[in-house]
Amino acid sequence: MPLTLPDIPKRTIRFLASTELAVALFLAVAVLAIPGTFTESRTLYSHPLFLCLMGGLALNLVLCTVRRFRSISVPVLILHLGVLVVCGGVIARAFGYVATVNVYEGTTVDKVYRWDLKRDVPLGAELTIRRINREYYPIPVKVGVLRGEAKEALHTLKTGDSFVAGPYTVTAEALEFPSEVLKLSVSRDGQLIGACDTEGESTLPADFPYEFKLVAFQNPVLKRLWVDLALGGKGGPVVSGTSEVNAPFIWNGLYFYNTQVNADQVGMSFAGIQVVRDPGRPCVFAGFAIMGLGAVLSCVRRLFRKNPVHTPL
Repeated sequence: MPLTLPDIPKRTIRFLASTELAVALFLAVAVLAIPGTFTESRTLYSHPLFLCLMGGLALNLVLCTVRRFRSISVPVLILHLGVLVVCGGVIARAFGYVATVNVYEGTTVDKVYRWDLKRDVPLGAELTIRRINREYYPIPVKVGVLRGEAKEALHTLKTGDSFVAGPYTVTAEALEFPSEVLKLSVSRDGQLIGACDTEGESTLPADFPYEFKLVAFQNPVLKRLWVDLALGGKGGPVVSGTSEVNAPFIWNGLYFYNTQVNADQVGMSFAGIQVVRDPGRPCVFAGFAIMGLGAVLSCVRRLFRKNPVHTPL
């Protein structure tokens, strides 16, 4: 039977709403997402082909839902809504970007390198790295105790532990790097009387009889790394906070991740900051939440359908 002109729109809509097309689109999206998953690259997800597939998947779901609206249960409708919100969030992510910049401790920058544009662009604010912070697991150290020119004792302990020197209790607070200076605090009868380090800095009383030297230590193991940063404009308010790998500082829709800390050839420390704008992020999380609600309601519905409650006559 020949295909008439009025049948073409109907068959087109039927094809666009078909389960076969949905399966094909899901497979195509999954296959294309594999390289982006392993390389952690956002470039693929903003490619026109990937965005067209996501748009096609959303259109297929909308048409399918409209055609079968009367026969679809409420939990499934909620699941469909969640998938549509996720698709919208993924498409919105194409309008975001990733930028990076290295900032020396105590300095300020106002430009970042955008990888999609392959050039430096204004950040829209002045970014300052106030301090680079490192926290280590307790480090085994050997501390020499001197009284005048005489060697009084040699103590082996870990940072955070204490030893006794005469009437005093001395605590090895922290070993700082790259200076390799051991910070100590001194107390007597439970009262803190001052602090000092193995380089000679001291707030102890002038008549304190001991000096301390760092004799040896084991290589430290880093526990946590973060930076204190501040953002401000010309004459505008300054906001400050901390940033680390999995806990970014968030300002004006931008996510500031601390991706690395290193030192240059002369020993000056700098922090690598990744700046991410991701307008689709709220939609993706909201979509997953809606899908989770739909899945729970669907399970509850199936459970009560399989186990009907019989009331006695």
